[in-house]
Amino acid sequence: MKKYFCLAVLILLASTVCAAITLPSIISDNMVLQADSTAPIWGKAEPNSKITIACSWNKAAVTVESDEQGKWIAKLKTPEKGENCTITITCGKDSITISNILIGQVWLCSGQSNMEFLTKQSINADKELAEAKFPNIRLFNVTRTTSKEPLDDCNGQWVECSPETAAEFSAVGYFFGKELYKKLKTPIGLINTSFGGSPAQAWTNKEILSKDNRLNTYLENDANNEAHKEIYLKQYAETLNQWKKDVARAVAEGKPAARKPSPPVQLKAHCKCAALYNAMIHPLIPFAIKGVIWYQGESNVDDAVAYRKLFPAMITNWRDEWKQGDFPFYFVQIAAYGQTDLTTPPDSKWAMLREAQTMTLSLTSTGMAVAMDIGEAKNIHPKNKQDVGKRLALWALAKDYGFKDIVYSGPLYKSMKIEGNKVRASFEYADSGLMAKGDSIKGFAIAGADRKFVWANAKIDGNTVLVWSEQIKNPAAVRYGWANWIDCNLYNKEFLPASPFRTDDFPGKTE
Repeated sequence: MKKYFCLAVLILLASTVCAAITLPSIISDNMVLQADSTAPIWGKAEPNSKITIACSWNKAAVTVESDEQGKWIAKLKTPEKGENCTITITCGKDSITISNILIGQVWLCSGQSNMEFLTKQSINADKELAEAKFPNIRLFNVTRTTSKEPLDDCNGQWVECSPETAAEFSAVGYFFGKELYKKLKTPIGLINTSFGGSPAQAWTNKEILSKDNRLNTYLENDANNEAHKEIYLKQYAETLNQWKKDVARAVAEGKPAARKPSPPVQLKAHCKCAALYNAMIHPLIPFAIKGVIWYQGESNVDDAVAYRKLFPAMITNWRDEWKQGDFPFYFVQIAAYGQTDLTTPPDSKWAMLREAQTMTLSLTSTGMAVAMDIGEAKNIHPKNKQDVGKRLALWALAKDYGFKDIVYSGPLYKSMKIEGNKVRASFEYADSGLMAKGDSIKGFAIAGADRKFVWANAKIDGNTVLVWSEQIKNPAAVRYGWANWIDCNLYNKEFLPASPFRTDDFPGKTE
């Protein structure tokens, strides 16, 4: 008798567990739902059961049915704005209420370490954080992790923006959201899902990579690295042993010890194809968003030409999976960083990557914030994230929120014309004219048919620039800002920096 009683209790407990409603972490208290949209809400409950969703802003409840695995999804029509809203989800006797919801504008913030870079690390951090009291801005940090297969959930929670929470949030994301909030006067939701040192292929679905011969090489590289994993582990172990000996010697001699060497890229899980898409993007789909801001590229400088395909493929991949149309995707062109004592104009992997980013503007609903002028030669993580966030916000305000009078881009190269021993370069986004920060324009180089570049003189002429050098009698090509780091100072009258460019298509370092 006792045996049957225990069995009955176990069955009852099992049915209770099955009946429980579970929600992904992105759908929780304090969240922001995208305004004036059909916002998906999803979760799990008892298989083949009815789930009722009641919203405080809409008297008509929505009823859906879970499938055989207990999965369900509902789409809620949201108003233009809302505060202190609730959603109650009911399945049989089980009920969950999500509270303190805002209805506003939701943006996803993603990329590598310059997006991950915290507000508390930025310039004037103390002042910025003292002012970061915006309860109608909500922040969601996705915990960094990787996965070989697509996950349904991630770790994270929605919090109100305060000096404490903003300090631990993406600086670019925070300053972008703050700028939107100041202009729009509406709730803002920011989802930060970024991972330092990550290449774009880690944020892209494997299926997308496999469909293109060039992008499929990333999958082949991963397979090759896995096949030789033991070799890399052995090499890294030897490196660590040598480091430990060096540390012991340094301590004995009273000298500073070297930093612990990081594992080689072949062993880093966050560098593998789709590892971050699976763990940090897939769990967020199809949460309704207005758009994406992105800061990444440094980890792809060695394959900048492939990035011409990879980056647009990743953007298209996300849009296709979200099924919310071609939502805005605004990105940061990587900042200046590296060698400064340039005696002659160099070939540059970083410049090639910036060019690949600029090419991505051909994709619909994209925009680029140039950051060459805020780069730090010896710091790959420039601390001025305020201007980065503001420049991204200009694109959103002008393109998505009706601020038609805003100039949102710095000068972009359009065309060139040879005039004797000079080249005249013309630009888009320079209708109001061009200007230089300083006494003269810096950062231009010029070459003849021999493709040997020399530093050039440059002069603003209205909304064009004349470029020349006494060494080049018959110019054939001009470059601007074409280096890993270079002092270049051309702006439009709205004080937005010109993007680096080249007028030639000579093979570069990564071709």
